[in-house]
Amino acid sequence: MAMPGMGALPFDGGCGFRVWAPHATGVTVMGDFNWWNGGSHWLSAEGNGYFYGEVPGARIGDHYKFVIFTPNGVFDRIDPWAREVTNSVGHGVIHDHGWFDWQGDDYDCPSHHELVIYEMHVGSFVGGWEGSVGTFHSLVEKLGHFEHLGVNAVQLMPVMEFAGDRSWGYNPAHIFAVESAYGGPDGLKTFVREAHKRGIAVLLDVVYNHFGPSDLDLWRFDGWSENDKGGIYFYNDGRASTPWGETRPDYGRPEVRSFIRENALMWLRDYHIDGLRYDMTAYMRSVDGRGDDLPDGWSLMREINEAIRAEFPGRILIAEDLRGESHLSSTGPDGAHFHAQWDPGFVHPVRRAATTPFDGDRSLAEVRDAVARSYGDAFQRVIYTESHDEVSNGRSRVPNEVNPWDPTGWHAQKRSTLAASLVFTSPGIPMLFQGQEFLQGGWFRDDVPLDWYMNDRFQGIVRLYRDLVRLRRNFEDDTRGLRGHGLDVHHVHQDMNILAFHRWEFGGPHDDVVVVANLGGVPRGDYRIGMPAAGLWRLKFNSDARHYSEIFSDHPATDVVAWDEPQDGKPARAALEIGPYSVLVYSRA
Repeated sequence: MAMPGMGALPFDGGCGFRVWAPHATGVTVMGDFNWWNGGSHWLSAEGNGYFYGEVPGARIGDHYKFVIFTPNGVFDRIDPWAREVTNSVGHGVIHDHGWFDWQGDDYDCPSHHELVIYEMHVGSFVGGWEGSVGTFHSLVEKLGHFEHLGVNAVQLMPVMEFAGDRSWGYNPAHIFAVESAYGGPDGLKTFVREAHKRGIAVLLDVVYNHFGPSDLDLWRFDGWSENDKGGIYFYNDGRASTPWGETRPDYGRPEVRSFIRENALMWLRDYHIDGLRYDMTAYMRSVDGRGDDLPDGWSLMREINEAIRAEFPGRILIAEDLRGESHLSSTGPDGAHFHAQWDPGFVHPVRRAATTPFDGDRSLAEVRDAVARSYGDAFQRVIYTESHDEVSNGRSRVPNEVNPWDPTGWHAQKRSTLAASLVFTSPGIPMLFQGQEFLQGGWFRDDVPLDWYMNDRFQGIVRLYRDLVRLRRNFEDDTRGLRGHGLDVHHVHQDMNILAFHRWEFGGPHDDVVVVANLGGVPRGDYRIGMPAAGLWRLKFNSDARHYSEIFSDHPATDVVAWDEPQDGKPARAALEIGPYSVLVYSRA
């Protein structure tokens, strides 16, 4: 366990400094408060490798660094626990979280079955002047866009201080500090506060499977290492190896476990973050990402998640594991206590269905299994067709994958919105990636901002996504089933490329929902499917409607009346019209 209070600890009239450097022979602190004199303020050894000292006159906003004296040399180091830094290779900054004005913020994260997540990257969401990176301030100015869409959770890609000003964020150099180019700690707090005022939760991507690997003052922090590895914060054997460098933290060392645990809790305590998404947990529980040979990593995830569930019971914990491991969301003795995980069993089959060129090659069985996949609870999975990983590293946005020569044409629009419609109507927590709602093309890059002209040009497609969000969140109180656990994929016709499924929470009028998907390019008329009950079924959504795009077919789908005649294992049936590459959503009246 860490000693009480680490890093810079401001008090009235000065600041205390505590650091862990078990192989140091001595430690001093230097900064603005002592004219950067590395020999004037020595910290006292407290035992177990900890050093502490107080500097009268040190103030919030002062820059500082530790000087570590070791048998292997003298090193200037940025405080590993620095709550603010000037930049990744600069100085620590004395910061007091208590000074920020939250203006009474007491926001509660929506229930997990009500969440609609919008994943985004701060630096590229809105481009700055002359190519500068986006900031938290520029995000605040775009909160109206999220309100218009109806999403109620924004998930930020990592904002821990990283090397340089442009990055995806998965190379954290200082995990307790917020990226200075984005606006630092107060910038993030301002964004969270203003998002909460608009009813929008803020989730944060955190990276604990590796650090750095560049601009990393943690590397051989106190001069010690073994096997030419990283020293006290890292494994010093083969367990250090990750796809991103030899910088996997030593999950078995109590001081490192505390370092990571307290970091996770900091985001919720001091930044009012509503949930965490852990990056690639497979590499926290396994050296090569394919097993469970790092039990200390698994137990650390469980330890952190148990602490968060106890202190913040309304928040959400999401794993990106991508191995289909159901124990991640188990709260049993062998579980990692996440609430949900990104589901590869949905994204890959549904993307494949959307991008397969020939209708005869499309597998409805795969789509059926993707819709029906479960980890034991409908909302223990996050489902999507685009994420930062799925639209980069050699892969493009879905419209580009459908037709790279005409990514805004008929096929691209129809099949990308077909796939998105399945995201919002299947069991799970739906997620969009930035710009998906206005057909942003190409692939994700941290140095290319979203083209907001597309938002104006394709307002109809934006409206389609908005209508899907409203259906999923039951804005009109007649699609409650889309928030429920109930699912029956009752109609799968491979030759006709038609799939239908029934969703419900409790069942009955205003709850029962039937979703019909045509995954083929041929419209179907007088098409019969089973229905959960006889009577009137209101058409709530038709993805082929021309008000979404002037190039859509506007096939004449309408309300239907089901009659008492069994079909597809249901007590009633109805005849309907459905356009090509389209989804219809019906609500029981």
